[in-house]
Amino acid sequence: MKLPLLSSALVLGTITLAQAQQGGKPEDTEVYEPVPKVVAASPNLAPPPTDAIVLFNGKDLSQWVMTEDRTTPAKWKVAGGAFTVDKSTGNIETKQAFTNYQLHIEWRVPANITGTGQARGNSGLFLASLGKGDLGYELQILDSYNNKTYVNGMAGSIYKQRVPLANPTRKPGEWQSYDVVWLAPTFKADGSLQTPARVTVIFNGVVVQNNVELAGPTQYIGPPSYAGQKGGPAPIKLQSHGDKSEPDSFRNIWIREL
Repeated sequence: MKLPLLSSALVLGTITLAQAQQGGKPEDTEVYEPVPKVVAASPNLAPPPTDAIVLFNGKDLSQWVMTEDRTTPAKWKVAGGAFTVDKSTGNIETKQAFTNYQLHIEWRVPANITGTGQARGNSGLFLASLGKGDLGYELQILDSYNNKTYVNGMAGSIYKQRVPLANPTRKPGEWQSYDVVWLAPTFKADGSLQTPARVTVIFNGVVVQNNVELAGPTQYIGPPSYAGQKGGPAPIKLQSHGDKSEPDSFRNIWIREL
């Protein structure tokens, strides 16, 4: 399919952003204070509603593929009603693409987790995958139970953009839940932004992102931007983070299209 040419302003914006990222450092966009209040909370472990699309049924990964090659079935390990990251294989994402939705997912870092900061159960839920690697809009998954790191990179954060309103993280080895309402960004005919992405996140029953507006896809270095982006449905991606910490597990994943 022939793609429309980008406007000169859009191309210039993309080039400027790329140059800023090349010249910057990850630390430039790390925020450490104020630290969200720790609250005790219980995860939502309810079964899917009757109109939900079940993305993981506890038995297989038939609804998932490898991000780097979408013709390849997901290779992560399924056992005991859950599946676990296999860091030797890479990220996985849903076969189906979605626009606006309600999503439920349960996740767990290992009880024997080691490491500190970002190297402690690091993974990510990309609410809209934008292709290979870690491109997209990331809701951070991390052990944030007595584990200090930059607050816009802790569990419940929209990575490097939105600090969570509270820290309801449970101990390593315990199941946690995210309930997400995602509204995808929309764009005008000329490629300019019409409405930004918005997201609400309920983490273990506690609202940590309240219909917040995003400034663009996740960036590890430099500020986010919608330059060069386009709208439409996208898969949901789970990250196989390239650190040495023990891999996370997932279960009970379902989605309702809005």
